[in-house]
Amino acid sequence: MNKISCLIAMTGLVAVTVVAEVPAKNERQPEQKNIDGYTNTPMQPCGKWHVHDPNRPQPKVAKPKYDGKPVKAPKDAKVLFDGSNLDQFTNKGWKIGDDGGMTAAKGGQKSVEKFGDMYLHFEWMVPAGLKGFGQKQGNSGVFLMDRYEIQVLNCWANRTYPDGMTGALYGQTPPLVNACRPAGEWQSYDIHFKAPVFKEGKLVSSAYVTVYLNNVLVQDNTEYRGATAWRRLPKYKPHEATAQFSLQYHGNPVRYRNIWVAPLKLKLGK
Repeated sequence: MNKISCLIAMTGLVAVTVVAEVPAKNERQPEQKNIDGYTNTPMQPCGKWHVHDPNRPQPKVAKPKYDGKPVKAPKDAKVLFDGSNLDQFTNKGWKIGDDGGMTAAKGGQKSVEKFGDMYLHFEWMVPAGLKGFGQKQGNSGVFLMDRYEIQVLNCWANRTYPDGMTGALYGQTPPLVNACRPAGEWQSYDIHFKAPVFKEGKLVSSAYVTVYLNNVLVQDNTEYRGATAWRRLPKYKPHEATAQFSLQYHGNPVRYRNIWVAPLKLKLGK
């Protein structure tokens, strides 16, 4: 085990040094000099930061509380993927490995079944050794109702614009903390999602989500301000009460396993 340090910039004047022990295969890359992002995009509602602003403060690093082992589904859950087949998903081109994970491939992936309110669990891994920084480190994501994204990315020893990092509501809200495990290790998401409600073509109530990354709270009853957009402000458009969720392919061989859905039990929304 090698001790290594990660310098995470919190503001232009403050920095936090975190020391961790990781296997040699996950040794950190050379120091990252720049953070990708944009400063010519619209301002977020807070009026302080642009959409995908690289100058937005990085969330603090928190210790993951997940051990990398598959999490058993509760009795009231429906298992959608256990590593044996792709019957509950539409893209049969994703290959299943010997360890029960499927690898992202062209076309993305969608659930066969449609969902509204739900508790979604899955585990994912960004392969170790990918070159580059920022959004090049295993870019992927889960799109709830095929519209509302939560980012998947390697943010261990890798900084990017905070509203596009692991645990972010992409383009909208950064995670409360950075609770990533190293690339090459399995990570877990527990996503509690309340679907938006429309009536007569108008929004009655927004979508809300509470998210745990590696058993650490990273979104707490957070409101989606609309469907996910790139370099633009989000907007709501009326849609059906249930829809498929999707896993994004963004050119990186991100892997997914142990996917199950249970009824939503948390009270979300205002």
